[in-house]
Amino acid sequence: MESLGEFELISRYFQRAAPNQGAQAVLGIGDDCALIDAQSGMQIAISIDMLVEGRHFFAGADPYKLGHKSLAVNLSDLAAMGSQPKAFTLALALPKADAHWLERFSAGMFALADRHGCELIGGDTTAGPLNLCITVFGELPAGQGLRRDRARAGGDIWISGSLGDARLALDLALRKTEHAAIDVSDGLRGDLGHILERSCVGSTLDADALPRSPFLLARDRDTQLACALAGGDDHELCFTAPTHSRSEIEAIAERVGIALTRVGRIEEAPGLRIVDAAGQALPFAHRGFDHFKTA
Repeated sequence: MESLGEFELISRYFQRAAPNQGAQAVLGIGDDCALIDAQSGMQIAISIDMLVEGRHFFAGADPYKLGHKSLAVNLSDLAAMGSQPKAFTLALALPKADAHWLERFSAGMFALADRHGCELIGGDTTAGPLNLCITVFGELPAGQGLRRDRARAGGDIWISGSLGDARLALDLALRKTEHAAIDVSDGLRGDLGHILERSCVGSTLDADALPRSPFLLARDRDTQLACALAGGDDHELCFTAPTHSRSEIEAIAERVGIALTRVGRIEEAPGLRIVDAAGQALPFAHRGFDHFKTA
């Protein structure tokens, strides 16, 4: 097997021959720091996510898909803030410098990066248990960030796409392969809870309105609710908006071809209440994932 050093590894798999069209960095890979221009009247949004083998993904996961996922979880955070992707850094710990793995991983990561005009501008590599850490930078007009503390009583709760398929797939994989448990992110209940806490409000969710794929709808009701409310790792958006924006939101959804579903309302009374289509309260014990608590 060919032996690769740290800098040769970076040069071969992560430093591209020429900047992409519309490159964001004034100075990118190869120096002590990257430099990014910031436009007047704009703010830089920054987010970081770490993926650890055995915790966030199975050992032996497809490296191309893992490259996609490692950047996708960060781009999802930028989307939640209403920010346009600009650039990212990659910190990578590898058990060994496997040329085939690196080629596939970087291909998956750059395929997604190119789709969103997001440029790799630096990072770090080291030997160790497989660990992927990406910091992403985005840009948005000053003061227009979609912050968690801006939900207001009387507003609607919306969900993009569908929920629960990632959790269902994980459950099936665990039963099939008997792997140890693995992180599946926070889930709608946990993520919406962050909004409610920061905004000092409560909410009522209509469980029957939650968007679910035909595959999940074929399962029993308890499984559907567990996957849709506490599954996570779907990387869809949960956002709130005033009721007078309903027509505008529906028009945007049709224009961009993304399903947006109204699933509940924001209320003054604290707490998260889950009801069915008839308004009857539903008991639900499952909670979102916490790295240091039992879900």
